[in-house]
Amino acid sequence: MRHNVILKLLLNEYEFVMMDYPEKTCSIERLVTHEKLVQATLAGRKTQQRRNGVYGYPNETFELEGKTFVVTALYRQKLGDMTDADAQAEGYPNLEMYRDLILKMHGGMKWNDAASAWVHCFNAQA
Repeated sequence: MRHNVILKLLLNEYEFVMMDYPEKTCSIERLVTHEKLVQATLAGRKTQQRRNGVYGYPNETFELEGKTFVVTALYRQKLGDMTDADAQAEGYPNLEMYRDLILKMHGGMKWNDAASAWVHCFNAQA
């Protein structure tokens, strides 16, 4: 089953765009789990999480240590299109460090610039 989610995009005025997302592959509670990344999220240094599957849809919420976060966007991105700014939004100082830590966390994985991941963007809920 596929899910339709409405996103608001600002292009001179608000437009509504229908996006067709695949079914979730995991629960949103599993989106940010590594302790250092949880702490970076709580401190506001982490606002994105890349995953191989969909863990949450836009406007869906999750909690970390009693603080609520809302998914603000969800899109696919090739690893080769990542920038230092993307790595910083993931909670890392730069893309090189992000890549090195991801490869250490996923033993045997090779970085493939053509591989895509789902980018979950989020912010603390006001």
